[in-house]
Amino acid sequence: MSNASYFQFCPVAMAAEILCTRWTMVLVRELVAGSTRFNDLRRGVPRMSRSLLAQRLRELEAAGIVERHPVAGTQHVDYLLTTAGADLLSIVEAFGIWGQKWVKSEPSLERLDVSLLMWDMRRNLDPSPLPPRRTVLNFQFADVPQSKRSWWLIVEPNGAVDLCLVDPGFEVDLVVTTDLRTMTEVWMGLTTTARAADKFEMDGCRDVASTIQKWLGLSPFAAQKKLVS
Repeated sequence: MSNASYFQFCPVAMAAEILCTRWTMVLVRELVAGSTRFNDLRRGVPRMSRSLLAQRLRELEAAGIVERHPVAGTQHVDYLLTTAGADLLSIVEAFGIWGQKWVKSEPSLERLDVSLLMWDMRRNLDPSPLPPRRTVLNFQFADVPQSKRSWWLIVEPNGAVDLCLVDPGFEVDLVVTTDLRTMTEVWMGLTTTARAADKFEMDGCRDVASTIQKWLGLSPFAAQKKLVS
């Protein structure tokens, strides 16, 4: 029993001892979303230190929530959810739905993070409305530091999506210029690209531009109606 124990036999209290330490539920969110490599997990929790991430993974492994699987022929390790870990999907979804419904928008919009936003957009992008070829999307944010101002999403014909902070050297199909807050509001489902059209500039393929709201990777909870302003 840890020093943070509630010293209660209640299953809620005992589950909270495992899941409610700092960063743990956010890390579980990344695992449930499909990230398995250490560096990919870091991209989903960019403000979490490497040492704390490693510690939380060890704790989740000890709790029977994740297992380490060495990748044959490499030095890489996959962190895979066990049956108990996969069973947390409904809990993560419930957390997200509750947060979308009942947490006010403004506090969320005061915590902008372009790296996390673009990582989430990459993960949730729907390639089906895009042309059946490699499609390159360049997002530019004029209000962030120069080093993180321009991002590329590369969508391959097989549906794989890659995210680059360095110009990959491919011909760009669409350049989307906006500000970070507006893009975050769209991702959260608080507005749409059509309603915020005056804050977007799009240069490139008109077919790709016209379907942006369909292929754009939104939050899994964007469709949930917000019940507080």
